[in-house]
This record gives sequence, C-alpha cells and structure tokens, in this order.
Amino acid sequence: MSFGKSVEKAFTTMTSTRKIGDLMHDIQEPRPSDPLTTDHGVKVSDTDNWLRITDGRHNGPSLLEDQIGREKVHRFDHERIPERVVHARGAGAHGYFKVFDDRALKYTFAPVLTDSSRTTPVFIRFSTVQGSRGSADTVRDVRGFAIKFYTEEGNWDIVGNDIPVFFIQDAIKFPDFVHAVKPEPHNEVPQGQTAHNNFWDFVGLQPESSHMVMWAMSDRGIPRSFRMMQGFGVNTFTLLNASGERHFVKFHFIPELGVHSLVWDEALKIGGQDPDFHRKDLNEAIENGAYPKWKFAIQTIPQSKEHNFDFDILDATKIWPQELVPLEEIGELVLNRVVDEFFPETEQVAFCTSHIVPGIGFSDDPLLQGRNFSYFDTQISRLGINWEELPINRPVCPVLNHNRDGKGRHRIVKSDVNYWPNRKDIGRPVPPEDGGYVEYAQRLEGIKKRARGEKFQEHFSQSQIFYNSLAAYEKVHLLNAICFELSHCEDPVVYKSYIDVLNNIDFDLAKAVAVKVNGEVPTAPGRPNPGKKSKGLSQLDFLPKEPTIVSRRIAILIADGFNAIEMQAVRAALTSAKAVCYVIGPRRNYIHPMSGQDFGQGVFADHHFESQRSTLFDAIYIPSGEEHAKTLAKCGRVVHWVREAFGHLKPIAAVGEGVDLLRDVVRLPGVDLFVPSHNHGSDKVVTSYGIVTTGKYSISSAVTDALQIAPDTRGFASNFAFQISQHRCYERESEGLSSQVAF
Repeated sequence: MSFGKSVEKAFTTMTSTRKIGDLMHDIQEPRPSDPLTTDHGVKVSDTDNWLRITDGRHNGPSLLEDQIGREKVHRFDHERIPERVVHARGAGAHGYFKVFDDRALKYTFAPVLTDSSRTTPVFIRFSTVQGSRGSADTVRDVRGFAIKFYTEEGNWDIVGNDIPVFFIQDAIKFPDFVHAVKPEPHNEVPQGQTAHNNFWDFVGLQPESSHMVMWAMSDRGIPRSFRMMQGFGVNTFTLLNASGERHFVKFHFIPELGVHSLVWDEALKIGGQDPDFHRKDLNEAIENGAYPKWKFAIQTIPQSKEHNFDFDILDATKIWPQELVPLEEIGELVLNRVVDEFFPETEQVAFCTSHIVPGIGFSDDPLLQGRNFSYFDTQISRLGINWEELPINRPVCPVLNHNRDGKGRHRIVKSDVNYWPNRKDIGRPVPPEDGGYVEYAQRLEGIKKRARGEKFQEHFSQSQIFYNSLAAYEKVHLLNAICFELSHCEDPVVYKSYIDVLNNIDFDLAKAVAVKVNGEVPTAPGRPNPGKKSKGLSQLDFLPKEPTIVSRRIAILIADGFNAIEMQAVRAALTSAKAVCYVIGPRRNYIHPMSGQDFGQGVFADHHFESQRSTLFDAIYIPSGEEHAKTLAKCGRVVHWVREAFGHLKPIAAVGEGVDLLRDVVRLPGVDLFVPSHNHGSDKVVTSYGIVTTGKYSISSAVTDALQIAPDTRGFASNFAFQISQHRCYERESEGLSSQVAF
C-alpha cells in the first residue's frame, strides 16, 4: 500500500461518518477463501463451462437445464438501468459537512446549518450535462454539483451546478432545452458538446438563455478539476428561523484550491487521451490525502425586501450581485473517501430538490417548482418507486410511514396496520414543536394565468455584467469559444441570428464573432453596455489567500544519465507541499542516473513518453545531465511535450543541460533563460513567463531553498512552486508567445 493510500485509510477510519457505518451493512469485502456461489447461495463448482452433452472429445448441444449458466447470463443481460436523461456521466465521493458556529440561527433553525457540534455525512456527485455515460470528462459543458446531506432530521439534497444561473426561467421549457442541447435527433450527433445547430438555434430564439451561455462559453465550461469548481444551488430557496421569520437564500460552495480551468486545445486533447481525467483526478487527490474542500456560504434576503431589486430574485437566470447581497461563509464541505463500487453508489445515488429538512423551504422560483416534480419523477423511472430504500439513498435517521409494496421493496415492517388513523396509534404525525415539517404560512393573491412576472422580461443586463467582469484573457477565451461553437453550425440562419443576441450584450464582442464566423457585422449596438461589473465572477477573484500546489501533477522528464541527486532534491521539495510528481522516461522501468551517482538500479519511471502527454500534468521539470539531455533532444515526443506545455501556458522548470534543451532544441520564443558565463556552476534563478531555469541545484541549494510558495523568492524549487500555484501564465498568451509555437 502506498503512503498516500495509508494516509487516506487512516484518516477515513478516524472520520468514518454515520452514513459510512450504515453502508457497512451492505458492503461485502471478498477474501480468497470465500467460495463462489449463485445468487441463491449455492456453491458453484465450474463457472467457465456451460452444461452440455459431450463424448469427451467433441461438443454437443448446451443444455437449457443449466441453472448456473442461465443465472450468470440472465444477470448480465439485466445489469444496465436507464441512464439519466441529463447528467448521465458522473463521479462521486463521500465526505462530511460542518458549520463553523451558530451564526445562521438568525436565518434558520435547521440544525444542519446551525449546530457546530454536528458532523453531517455527505455524498457528492459531479457530472456533465449533455453527454451520455460514455462521453468524455473534459467537454465544454455545465457540471452538476449535487450533494446529499444525511442529516439527523432526514436527507437534504442540494442539486446544483458549477454555474449559478440556468438556461431557462420556467420549468415548462425543460423538455425543449434538453431536446435542443442533446445530440440532434436525425443522426445522434454531436456527443457531449453544444457545438451544433439545434442548441444555438434554441438559445438564439430564447434570449433568457444569454446569461447562461456567457458562463458556459467562458473558462467555467472547461474546469481543470471537480475540486477547482465552485458549486451553486442555482435556485432560490427559503430559510425559516425560530421566530417564524423567513429569508430567501442562495447556496454557494467555494473551493479551497481556487477556481481554475483548462485551455481549450488542452480540453479537446484530454477528451481523447484520457476521457476519465476528472474522475481519476478526484480519486487521486483523495487517495493521496489531499482532501477536496469547499467553504459553504449563503446569500440571504429578508422576505420584506424581496421586491427591492431591479431583477426578480426568483429568476434562475439571474445572480444576486455580491455588492447587493454579500456572501456569508458559515461552514465547510470536505470529501475524504472514494466509493467502494461505482454502480451501487455513484450510479444509483438519486437527488431531489424537493428533499429539504425543517428550517429550509421552497420559494416560488418557477424553475424550482418544476424541478421539485421532475426530479422525483425521473428517479422513479430510473430506479423504481422504492429508490429511497437503496443503501446510498436511505437516510441515517429513523424512517417510518405507511407507504408499502412496489417493485424492489427492501424494508420489512412488522405491523398489522398500514394506514392512519389506526387503532394502535402507529405512524402518528409529528407536531411542528417536536420536529414535524411545516410549510411557511405564505399569504398569496392573484389570478390563474400562464405568464411570468414583469422583471422576468429583462435578459441582457446581467450578461453584460458577467462579460465586463472578466479578465482580458478570459474575454478572449469566451470569444474564441463562441466562434468555435458557431463555426460548427452549418445552418447560416443559426450562426447569423446569434450575432443579434451578442449585440445586445457587447457591440465589440458581436462584431468580432461576426467576422470570425461569417455573420452579419453589426453597425450599431443593439443596446448600450454601461460597463458595470461585479465581484465573484472572474476566476481571478478566487485565488487562494495562501498560494498552494497541493495535488498539482508535475511531470519530471528524464533519460539515462540524468542528475538523480538534483532530481530527488527538487522532487522532495515539491512533494513536501503535497504536489504529486511523476517520473516520465523512455521506458517504464528503471532509468539510470549519471556516472558517479549510486542509486542502485536507478529511478523507476512511472510512465514512458508515449503513454502520457503534457496535457495530463500541471507543470514540467527537466533536470540536468549531459547524456540525458542529449537523449531528450533527439526525441521528438519530448520536444512536443515541452512545446505543448508552453502553448498551454504551464510552468516549466529546467536545470543545467535541461536549460540548453529549452534554448537550443525546444526554442521557446521571447523567454529569458539562465545563461552560464563559462559553465553550469551557478545557482542563480531566472524566471520568465512561467519558465524557471538555473545552472545547478545541489544539496546545498536545497538546504538554502526551504520551500516558500511566494512571489520573488530566491530558490529554484520555491520559484517553480510559486509559478505552479498561479496555475497558468496567461501573459504568455496575451503577449503572443504561445501562438508562435506549434503544438
């Protein structure tokens, strides 16, 4: 067992939650001594040969009486259940939730949000929206961010996304939106992406989608990791306090590691090179003890101030700007356990927006109202009426009611009454003062009509605020994303009409897209863009307060003759900050160090150059060593590794002859590299556009280079670590350096 696995196992044992204890009743850990049996418990003597007629030399017909063979094939034939209509591809993990204190008591009496002595078990499922179960992780898409809180008062589900708004205002449009975003009906193309006629036709004719489109086309649509995404409840819920006062609420999850994304070329390539990149990344982090964490925050509005804004707070296509409604951080979500088996946990977990607990309620958000019906209905379709009895879905608190029977019933109720009222007083309703759920007594007045509120008619102001709030490089990425998508629309009506939508957001953006996709270039803005901005919209607003390289994947490129002493010192420095280093060599075997260095058989390479790509790592390091550098220089794949990492704006570090490789073979444009006066004996560090180079890195260098992840540090490893903590060097892109390299 690896050190990371040992840490994970020990920590999980210490923090085992009530839900994990509940699941242990259904978890089977097979041992080599356990016999193979049928589903009805009979031991199986042969699982490789069907019962048949044979004379010992020739096969005759197979016999239908073979109940063991029939059971094995029948069970296999029925292994699949209907996949989710949306959010079909997902990954999950267990963890816990805690609030810091009781500061939320002024809003709610829900103990899960107010009792700091509690540790609430959770299960979270991340997902993509458009693609099927077999689609890739890194497609441009919205990510589902659904959490099941196993509270002592019942299950509470937040069925959220990594984007705070949605494409539609009213749930009645769900079928239209999903039909439009899914692969087109005549040819089932494309899979896992929105770059097609029907999606852009729909959003072009449905301007309420404009805000969500801006988010999805931004870098938020291609996250680096599930662990580096925000989570949002999307809908407006309500909180009720002990005094009977009601507040409207939005739920937020803010990642400890910051909010980071891939670049588009990288996302496309990973989709083919490692389609499971995100789910593997989640497991790798947990198994290495780098537990994903999010701060849990709320935005609240008193019921008396519901109508005090120029937007409707119940409109799911709008955010509540933080300048108007500040975030209050009240708790923390931690994931610390991977699933034991994917299907019974990640695939069978089911969420419902209607699952709330006392102290939390619904609002009149028209999207939420429809989700409350739809989600429960779809779980019945996929899993059957007793889906809430499945181990991953069942609560940890007592469950008793008069619901009975149905396919897949698990619970056995030992009682001769199954109705209320009954002569034995079994299943008595619980009064509110004893914890029974009670709806807020809301006074309503109006007429029955198919209509939306007046403020629901405005669709572009917040699209403008989002666009204006982005950093310059984020705006460029958004522009390029829209151009990519529209260039895949063959119908001119579609790509030309969306220019009109964009012209209501930003005139310059509309013109730039029109030129690129052969649309009609507007001559005047559809409406002015006042330039208003808001905080919390650019990903730069979420950089960690303390720079970190926790869980960052670093590729160390070596060949025979590398400087192993130097490499081990740099690797030790990086792993001390919980980065994850992988040695990549010409073969997956021992790589021999330079002459004079005794490392036994050498250093074992985790992968060879052809089995991995730079896209799967956050940074690259090339040690010194003359023979090793010459070998790397002759390997076109290694040269491509480095050029591709440069083009994807990733940090690159090199020492000694590794610097010569960058200068003379890779030839990175516009970058200042370490230049020795006579030899490689200097440990001076040069940092330029995220490229960190030096002449040597010895044991004495490592002693003086106590890892400090901060700007303007002197040491080589510390400089490299700081560049990694910044995620990418976007100046390399904005100043045109990355576009000069073929990758």
